[in-house]
Amino acid sequence: MAVVGTLLAGFYLVAVAAAMVAFGEGILPIAIVGSILLIGIQYKVGKWAALRSVGAEDLSETQYAEIHQFVERVCREKEMKKPSLKIASMGVPNAFAVGRRGNGTVVISQELIQLLDRSELEGVIAHELAHIDNRDVITMQLGQGIASIVAIVAQYIVLFTGENDLADFFLAVVVGNIVQFVVMIFVLAISRYREYVADSDARDVIGQGEPLARALEKIHQGNQQAQQSAGRAQRSPGSANRRGRGRGRQRSRDANVDQQVSALCISSSDRGFLQQIVSTHPPMEKRIQRLRS
Repeated sequence: MAVVGTLLAGFYLVAVAAAMVAFGEGILPIAIVGSILLIGIQYKVGKWAALRSVGAEDLSETQYAEIHQFVERVCREKEMKKPSLKIASMGVPNAFAVGRRGNGTVVISQELIQLLDRSELEGVIAHELAHIDNRDVITMQLGQGIASIVAIVAQYIVLFTGENDLADFFLAVVVGNIVQFVVMIFVLAISRYREYVADSDARDVIGQGEPLARALEKIHQGNQQAQQSAGRAQRSPGSANRRGRGRGRQRSRDANVDQQVSALCISSSDRGFLQQIVSTHPPMEKRIQRLRS
């Protein structure tokens, strides 16, 4: 974390220095204020978009009293404000957290509540509370903001140091995307590490790692089944009746909801080597192994 954090800070300082060389020292206050505004806007919009994308609604304290009581107990132990709890139909068993310590939100899918027993569900919720307690969402947003800032600076330097024609415009887009991708590799490395930390913190909260390990196994299997159902729906013959096609499209949309907030969710479906490099989550098998070791 220290090494990657230092590298990200270095990327930002290099971007600011490059902007000062290209546009003059007067750009410094604009760069700093612009950076703060960009990261703040990304944080606000990201939280709103994540909750909206899954149609999250308040988790009833009457119907789900045990969940609220567990969260209240953990928050007392961690001396943190209780986050708002929401429920959503994601089409897959999953959960995610958004916001910061003191103003966080935990979203739990209906499918997750139906799939897990009480100890397993508490393990997942403890994992999400750990993300809020450790300010992981803020950390990730800061990293993504730095990636965006570096990309923007690179694009403007290409534009204003060239002939500012159509070719320079396309070159700026390509350079910006490449630079942002390179920086995001380090941001994603932070994300994968923070998943291990949240797993460890959750194990400490519930007293053992086995319930969360079982939960991750069930979540992984549930996500695989949802992906297979979506694939079958997309390959269904054209002669299927309208109702069947409607159900197939709905399953496909539900399965894709997880992809919209995959960086926040407790589970990620990335499998291949390249996918793992650019994944927000470490391999599920390694997480389960660590919890049981």
